Amino acid sequence: MLNVLGNINWFSVLVAFVVYFLLGALWYMRLFPQLYKVSLGKANETLQNQSPLYIAGPGLCVLVIVVASAILLYALGIDSYGAALVFALVVGVGFLVSNTTNIAINPNIPRPFLYSLITSSYHMVGITLTSLILVAMR
Repeated sequence: MLNVLGNINWFSVLVAFVVYFLLGALWYMRLFPQLYKVSLGKANETLQNQSPLYIAGPGLCVLVIVVASAILLYALGIDSYGAALVFALVVGVGFLVSNTTNIAINPNIPRPFLYSLITSSYHMVGITLTSLILVAMR
């Protein structure tokens, strides 16, 4: 499967990474900041998320998601938008949504389903955009 590394358009990986990463900033800082705080039980608090860890950590995770997606898309020979959308649905629901929900269901997150809804929908949009970008720039 790793034999496709030489075939990947790495510029498309960079573009998809930037889009997915900036989507996260938009999602959590502009579109749903208050709902996100409510899901964490911190509705009336200022989140302490300005350190480099809270910027670089999600960025690194998104990079891993995008690179793994590129490897799979190329290895599976996905080269149409329809197939890219199916891929996004399978990877999104099968891995990203289920893992996000699993992480959310713990005693430290008081509103696990709200947290999962916000974060899972971010990942579904992110993986869909990633898949479409990678196929468009293949």
